[in-house]
Amino acid sequence: MTDGEMIDLSDQVIVPPPALGAPSLAAALEALLIIADEPMSVETLASTTGRPVPQVDAALTELAADYRTSGRGFELRKSSTGWRYYTSADCQDVVTRYVTEGQSARLSQAALETLAVVAYRQPVSRSRISAVRGVNVDGVVRTLLTRGLLVQVGTEEDTGAALYGTTEYFLERLGLAGLDDLPPLAEHVPIGEELDEIIDGTE
Repeated sequence: MTDGEMIDLSDQVIVPPPALGAPSLAAALEALLIIADEPMSVETLASTTGRPVPQVDAALTELAADYRTSGRGFELRKSSTGWRYYTSADCQDVVTRYVTEGQSARLSQAALETLAVVAYRQPVSRSRISAVRGVNVDGVVRTLLTRGLLVQVGTEEDTGAALYGTTEYFLERLGLAGLDDLPPLAEHVPIGEELDEIIDGTE
């Protein structure tokens, strides 16, 4: 190409970014972060949403600022490994009270379902439990850990996600000598074998 020669771009095909699959980039980031087992890097979020890293980084920074100024009970923070939701420090007292007073309370339906998934498919990560139940289980898992029914038993090799299992206290409460004494899942879960197939499908 000589000096002054014009470049014809008329035949150039401009490829639009992939469909976001969410109402907005902010909504997409919120949906991904709320189900994340571990902090998510900007690169991972950018790859998943199909948006440039700088755009995603700016959107995360804006979200974090919005949460701080709107008095939410949670906040979005960046760590050395990525972004993640955390309970707001201003809400520590009410969270502590709930967890402490919950020691003597009966388990909720959500906690029982989560405990069942872990009991029958341990060791299992929070993301896999969430996939089975269709909801975020971070709060439920924390409650079960606090009440001594679950314990972290390791991490996934590929992702580094925490893996959870039941405790001896769990077996004591059920009057079982070991996990081999757990009854067939279909007899005690409302959708029985169907749920079993769903759990198998996430592995």
